[in-house]
Amino acid sequence: MSTEESLPLIERLLGPFQRFFSTSAAGGLVLLAATAIALVWANSPWADAYHHLWETPVTVGAPGFGLTLSLHHWVNDGLMAVFFFLVGLEIKREVLVGELASRRTAALPIAAALGGMLVPAALYAALNAGGPGSAGWGVPMATDIAFALGILALLGDRVPSGLRVFLAALAIADDLGAVLVIAFFYTGALDWGAMAGAAAVLAVLVGLNRAGARRPLTYALLGVGLWLFVLASGIHATIAGVLLALTVPARTRIDEDEFLARAEASLADFRAADEPGTTVLTNHGHQVALQAIENAADAAQAPLQRMEHALHGVVAFAIMPIFALANAGVALGSGAAAAARSPIAWGVVLGLALGKPLGITLASWLAVRAGAADLPTGVAWRHVHGAGWLGGIGFTMSLFVAGLAFADPVVLDIAKLGVFAASIIAGAVGYTLLLRARASPRSAANPIG
Repeated sequence: MSTEESLPLIERLLGPFQRFFSTSAAGGLVLLAATAIALVWANSPWADAYHHLWETPVTVGAPGFGLTLSLHHWVNDGLMAVFFFLVGLEIKREVLVGELASRRTAALPIAAALGGMLVPAALYAALNAGGPGSAGWGVPMATDIAFALGILALLGDRVPSGLRVFLAALAIADDLGAVLVIAFFYTGALDWGAMAGAAAVLAVLVGLNRAGARRPLTYALLGVGLWLFVLASGIHATIAGVLLALTVPARTRIDEDEFLARAEASLADFRAADEPGTTVLTNHGHQVALQAIENAADAAQAPLQRMEHALHGVVAFAIMPIFALANAGVALGSGAAAAARSPIAWGVVLGLALGKPLGITLASWLAVRAGAADLPTGVAWRHVHGAGWLGGIGFTMSLFVAGLAFADPVVLDIAKLGVFAASIIAGAVGYTLLLRARASPRSAANPIG
């Protein structure tokens, strides 16, 4: 009997699905499917039902104390706060122990991210300065990390591993830039009382971190309060997710050596407690030893690490597809004709599909040329250029910023069509360029690809 046949029936049935959802490209495929459903639905005879669904008012809370928002707002202000919480966790981890932890390793992705934000914004602004679309300069600045890394995953070992690290760090730095842009440039009139409440909750969270509080539920409950205050303050509610993430502890209670010592001692206790005719269910010594191992494993992990791991699947396979379903439903036909004549759509397309690869590649070259950074081992300039095109896949973040920039639904739809077109172009060109490239054995310090 094969190993697979010896597994329980439920594991054999769910195995293919578990393997699919564990791949890096799976999130992008689910996101793409949700986008296709939204587009088909919004251009079908049931288009009115699509729009009415997302405008349905939903009340959360007890009678007299509830919060009523449209379903669309719950998605964009509520669920996306969880997405930004995960973004904040990733940023904090990268800054503490990742590619952004030291000046030398951070220089290249930060330079690339800055170039990939400034050049697209400048191209967009040049086409829309003083016009009705001038507020949308932030739309082409963002990179969709799920799609970009998903395409890299499809390329497999055709691209060097250092390129994946570079693109991931670039996208994290890019997300940080997007958060700052949203906080400072897409914020309405401020309610200082609500801001004071948010500051008070944030201070409590920081105090709990310093005091050693580690339970996720504690941070989740206070995070809801923080979100409510930020929502009422005029700052976009998703910023609460980033602020909450910055307060989550990143320290472990014990180090690697202590974990090994505790685990080995508990395993020895487990062996010593062995009694013929007993099982784990009936052997008290086994239960005590297993609980001790579980406690040691918990102490050896940082809450930030556990929360990030727990949220990845939720965000990739639930929150982001729901966001796409709620925001990607754009009427084509006459909308596409209007977009083809609009400087807003052209600004987005040129910003993402030209400005992103140009800004990322040029800024990276300048950082290496100035001696501030080195290319990762095995990565050549053709790889950086291909990754720059993948950075032009704006999608989720670009759609989100577009929703903040444009109140007029007609203008918003034009911007969305620009995002769709640019993301398709950038993804296709980036995939083709990297498919034809090969890992370079040359020195990473050599600025000539």
